[in-house]
Amino acid sequence: MSHTSSTNPAAESPAHETASQGVGPAHRPPWTFLTNHGHVLITVASNPDMLVQDIAQTVGITPRGTLHILADLEEGGYIHRIKSGRRTHYTVEKHQHFLHPSIAHQEIGELLNFLAPIDGHFRKESP
Repeated sequence: MSHTSSTNPAAESPAHETASQGVGPAHRPPWTFLTNHGHVLITVASNPDMLVQDIAQTVGITPRGTLHILADLEEGGYIHRIKSGRRTHYTVEKHQHFLHPSIAHQEIGELLNFLAPIDGHFRKESP
C-alpha cells in the first residue's frame, strides 16, 4: 500500500533520510515526544522575554497558534504575562503539576530543570 497521497513530506521519507536532513526549527519530524504546549513552555522558560514570533519560529508553529498556546498556559496557571509597553515578560510557575493523570503528581519544574536551557546552557542539578 502506497502512502503517496500524504501531505507531510517527512512521512514520505525513510527515517534515516529525515534524520540526516538536519531536523531543526524549520523542519519538524512527523511526531515528537512533547506537545506544542510543552515546547512553548520550555521555550518561554528558557527565554522569558522572547517575542511571540520568535517562540513560534523556535517551536515550528504559527504565531497565532503560539498565542493560543500561551493563553492556554496562562489560563491553566502555568505562566503569567507581564506587559511592559509593547513587550511581554513571562514567568513560569514551576510548582504547577502536569495535567495527565499518570504524571499529575510531578511538578513541571522537574521537566524544565532538565530541558530548559538558560543563556544557552542547561541547568545542572545541585547535589
